[in-house]
Formats: sequence, structure tokens, C-alpha cells
Amino acid sequence: MNRHLPERVWLTGATSGIGLAVLEQLARQGVQVVATGRNHEVLEQLTSRFPEHVTALAGDLTDPGDVSRMAQSLAQMGPIDWAILNAGTCEYMDVREFDAEMVARVMDINVVGAARATQAVLPVLRETVRQGRRPILAYVSSSAWWFPFTRAEAYGASKAALTYFARSLRADLASEGIAVSLIEPGFVKTPLTDQNDFEMPFLITSGAAAEIMIRSLVRGRRQIHFPKRFTLSLKLLRLLPESLIDRMAAAISRNQASSGNK
Repeated sequence: MNRHLPERVWLTGATSGIGLAVLEQLARQGVQVVATGRNHEVLEQLTSRFPEHVTALAGDLTDPGDVSRMAQSLAQMGPIDWAILNAGTCEYMDVREFDAEMVARVMDINVVGAARATQAVLPVLRETVRQGRRPILAYVSSSAWWFPFTRAEAYGASKAALTYFARSLRADLASEGIAVSLIEPGFVKTPLTDQNDFEMPFLITSGAAAEIMIRSLVRGRRQIHFPKRFTLSLKLLRLLPESLIDRMAAAISRNQASSGNK
């Protein structure tokens, strides 16, 4: 079990939200962070703030050409102890104007993007194993898919798919010595959740989320979910009969519609 901070981490979605908070905490603790994101300006600012600990690797995980270039750069950087695949997005569905292309966009970033990042970093993680180290491949999913929340068809489906992907990959990589950790947070205050027009119970800061994630990965946790008051409540809801869950979800949808949230 990994009980120490890593020497080098590849972090996607590093320029905002949870990813930015993770980067800041790791860099302050002396960890070398290879930061990936699409915002070149923010990446430049981060390398200026942490010149000894942050290396920018700009790119778009929905662009196969970008990912190929990133894979080549990662291979030249040396061992990577943790790969935290955090890049993601959220869009909400208005079922009255169903938009399949919106579903495709969310899936492309949250699922296909994670798969492309996996392809890019796996050879490096295998080299890390050959050097006698035990790397961690971590996926930032969400607890949102545990309950059929209104308007979350695309986001929830993408996170359910990402969770299955990670758990299946965990089984296939177990014999290689590459651990796979799955991170499923509840509501975290980020630029994405700032756009939400509904109440978010047990909302925590991105800094608190980053602290939990890093501490859990150091301890070698394979299943990480927080805040516990929220995620344990969802786990209890999942034990209810499906017909009752469906009625509860429909009632939430009606209540939001009647209150003007669309």
C-alpha cells in the first residue's frame, strides 16, 4: 500500500475546480505535477507560481492528435507515480428539446477523453512498475449516477460509464501491479457547479475535496467517495425498490419544473 506522496503526478483538468486545488496542494508539498488542460494562459500562470514543481502539458483530450503528442511527452518525462484523470464537463438536458449531440459532447469528454488519456499514460505506468514502483491510475467520476437525478441524463450516464470502465480496468491491470482508484465525489464548489440552479446538499470546497483525494490516494484507497453524509445517503437510497426510486426522481423533476428551474 502506498503510504507516501508520489514524486511525479500527471493531472488532467488541472486548470480549474478540483484539478486546480489538487495541483496547488501537491505542488506546495514538493510533488512534481505534469499539468494538462486546454487553457494555455492558466497553465502559464501555474508554471510561474510553481516553477520548480509544475510542468505544463497543454492539450485537448477530445483531440486524438493532441493526445498522441501528450503521450510522446509523457514517455520522455520519466516515471509517473500517479495519473489522476480528472478532466470532465457537465451539461443538463431539457427533455422538451432533447439534444443527442449534447449527450455525445459530454460522453466524448468524460468517457472517451478518459480512455484516450489512459492509452497515453499506460506505457509510462508500466515503465514505472518495471522500476520497482507501484503507480496509481485514478479516475474522477461522480456519485451523481447513483440516483436518477432530473436533467442529468448525459452527465450521469457518462459517469456511470466511466465508473464501469475504471472498475473493469482495475481487474485487468491487477496482475501488472498498476492500482486503479475510483473517486466519486458529491457536490463540490467549482466553476461547473457554480452554474447549477438547484440546491446542492453538503456542498464542500474544492480545497477540501483535494485534501480528501490526496490523503486517500496516499493510503492506497481504491474506492473514494465524499462527503460521506451525502454519499452514504445515496447508498441508502439505492437499497430502496426501483419503483419507489422512480417515483422519488419524478417528484423531484416535477418540483423543479414548478419552481421555475428548467
